[in-house]
Amino acid sequence: MNDQKNRRTISHNKAIFVSEAREVIRDPVHGSISTDPLEWQIIRSRPVQRLKGIKQLGLVEAVYPGANHTRFEHSLGTMHMAGRMAEHLGLSSEEVRKVRLAGLLHDLGHSALSHAVEGVLGRNPEVQPLLKGKRASGHEEFTQDIISCHPFGQEAIRIAERDFGDADKLFAEVADIARGRIPPLGQIIVGDLDADRVDFLLRDSHHSGVSLGLVDTDQILQSLTICKGRIVLVGQGDYRAEMSQTAAESMLIARAHHYNALIYHPSVQSIRAMLLTALENALSRMNEDDAKRRIELFFREYTDPDLLRFIWEKGDDVSRDLLQRIKFGQEIPLAARFDHRSLAPDIRMALSTIYRHGRMRKLFEDTLCKKYGALVSITAGSGVPRSMRTQADSFLYDESALAAGLVKSLTRQIAISFFSDDRPEISLDEVMEQAAKLLSFIRSESYLPIDGLLLLFYALHNMLSEIYGEKILVPRIRNITWLYRTVARLRDLGPGGLSGLLDYSFHSEYGFPYSERLFEDIQILVANGMIYQDQRHYEIRGQWLQRYEYMLTAEGISYAKEVVLSYSKEHEMLQILLKQDKHTIPFDVVSLNLKRYSGAKASTTPA
Repeated sequence: MNDQKNRRTISHNKAIFVSEAREVIRDPVHGSISTDPLEWQIIRSRPVQRLKGIKQLGLVEAVYPGANHTRFEHSLGTMHMAGRMAEHLGLSSEEVRKVRLAGLLHDLGHSALSHAVEGVLGRNPEVQPLLKGKRASGHEEFTQDIISCHPFGQEAIRIAERDFGDADKLFAEVADIARGRIPPLGQIIVGDLDADRVDFLLRDSHHSGVSLGLVDTDQILQSLTICKGRIVLVGQGDYRAEMSQTAAESMLIARAHHYNALIYHPSVQSIRAMLLTALENALSRMNEDDAKRRIELFFREYTDPDLLRFIWEKGDDVSRDLLQRIKFGQEIPLAARFDHRSLAPDIRMALSTIYRHGRMRKLFEDTLCKKYGALVSITAGSGVPRSMRTQADSFLYDESALAAGLVKSLTRQIAISFFSDDRPEISLDEVMEQAAKLLSFIRSESYLPIDGLLLLFYALHNMLSEIYGEKILVPRIRNITWLYRTVARLRDLGPGGLSGLLDYSFHSEYGFPYSERLFEDIQILVANGMIYQDQRHYEIRGQWLQRYEYMLTAEGISYAKEVVLSYSKEHEMLQILLKQDKHTIPFDVVSLNLKRYSGAKASTTPA
């Protein structure tokens, strides 16, 4: 850190006034990063300095030797980028400072070896530590708690109170911004095009040598504006709209390719599976209360070396052997890998559901591990663009064919990998059999909203389809916003069962009930071949718009029949409630050959 101080002193009645200096930090990605006195005091504090001991990419350096940069560097870069975005958007100087602080502190609650620890918490909810009486499953909760408590020293508190009036209020607001709340400020930190993503794409690319994550920051800045209190892409049907769309597309594509190259690399996945196994073994030798207390320290105090030392000291011989192999670059080789290209729709759907249910995922992976003597890891795509809006008041994925294609590409990324020094013969039939047993078990205990969504399509199909000889009239549901409204209404109107089965949260910031999770679940059903999605264009007042249409596939019908066995009462409720408003359902019918449509391996594209 460059100790440039440019001090100015004035002597008056033997008192000396020293003007406050701005410290300048040299960064390999952004160049010079200037900090104000409050930021400098916070940077020097223990919670932020801890981030120097946590690598941004965990153990990815085992595959990419240069990728040993830390979350401390990334936090400085995010602060800098957040400030640039805020200034470009014309926010006030006070708002710019708050956004910069949120960028600096947004990763404060990250655990040592972050993703391995969060993987443990997702798979083992019983050891999730309590934070203000609630289970904490990830770094976001710890980040908010630490910022709100602002343990940054008395000098930082003094400056905060001098500049902002109330330190408690300031840091509570900064904590909310760091979690993506309080638009538009929160969107700068958490969003489809945010400062966090810009920095880690640039920084990870720089240090790993993988250039797929490079983005044009100036072009991204020029593409953003504020409209109706939210950050949107600039332009309305003009060249500016085209260029802002292009900038957004380039960043989203860069992120997808970046993850494929770095995070989903088979050797990286092997090391993560090894570390996860070693950590779970070590924690399993402790009682739950001790494990919870220790895990909380992972998020508040530990660095990567601390956590590795914990595993070595508390783990068994298996844990220590795995750590030794990681240390000396001897990861367990990939024995077999199956992705969406080699998995039938029902297997893809089952694996996708299992992946998103942590405890279920652990049971499934552990069972297959014992059966085949291999470490097993399910991976699925992430980072689906769900909320980026345009100045024309539509979603990016509605305007951009590339963004829409990216949504499909990411949601269909499901794979199951087996790592073993041997070469066990893996039977996909046995994998599916185990998945089906596990899904049936978990459905007997709890609701899976994506199952409820599929049952909604199944109920609509049963109610609206008709068979005439060798033909079947298949309903195509028009308009995704109708689905949003219907799910929200059924959740609220239906008895207790439906509120659990359709457990989606909605907001009305766009003028209709919208749920990011519901949108993503629809796309998962599409990507896994359960429903067919089509886009139709229509004209309103000289503007050509598009709408989505949905049709249940033969594979979706087959899978839904299995789901109904677990939710027969809820399916009945759905049918009753939908029949009451049958006349309001927007749908067309498509005539298909019955044999072709119902065939197990048949194409589901309309004839």
